[in-house]
Amino acid sequence: MTDYDRLTKRQREVYDFIRDKIRSRGYGPTVREIGAAFNISSPNGVMCHLKALEKKGLITREPNMSRAIMLTNDAARREGLPLAGRIAAGQLREAVETTETIDFSDLFQGDDGRLFVLQVEGDSMIEDQIADGDYVIVRRQDVASPGDVVVAITDENEATLKRWYPEPDKQRIRLEPANSSMKPIYVRSARVQGVVVGVVRRMR
Repeated sequence: MTDYDRLTKRQREVYDFIRDKIRSRGYGPTVREIGAAFNISSPNGVMCHLKALEKKGLITREPNMSRAIMLTNDAARREGLPLAGRIAAGQLREAVETTETIDFSDLFQGDDGRLFVLQVEGDSMIEDQIADGDYVIVRRQDVASPGDVVVAITDENEATLKRWYPEPDKQRIRLEPANSSMKPIYVRSARVQGVVVGVVRRMR
């Protein structure tokens, strides 16, 4: 019997909700989101379920971090990494959610359930050896260093894969393609959803 099989019905429902959020958008839900989904009015009620899932080795939580609920390495490895959708490497576009999984976890162990997968659409990153159809392995984090290849989300909820260059003096962010035929995208505000740590390509 697995740890998942030992969960109560409600614990299983909460775990499935957390897992599905991570799969569909690349990061876990907040305590408030879990409470709203299950009509639990008290944060303490949600915390009881989270502590039970943590004790049974299915999730980890980091204090003082927004959306810091993550699947454990064992849970992530058992289910594969979440294929969270398709990411534009050309023009900005709204991300499309999926519920598939791809198991690259044996190649990227030790990241505490922070990893997810996106399939690239477009050729704006080809000079960084990231081509249309490739899968990028992304580590969930909300900060990046200048020049990192990131999954960036604009205030309009448009997602793109680009190099990250904040320009504080101009009060904007430059999202730089790795394709000399394309121009950078400039936005006033954007957030980092994760940093690319690997690329997987199927040889045609």
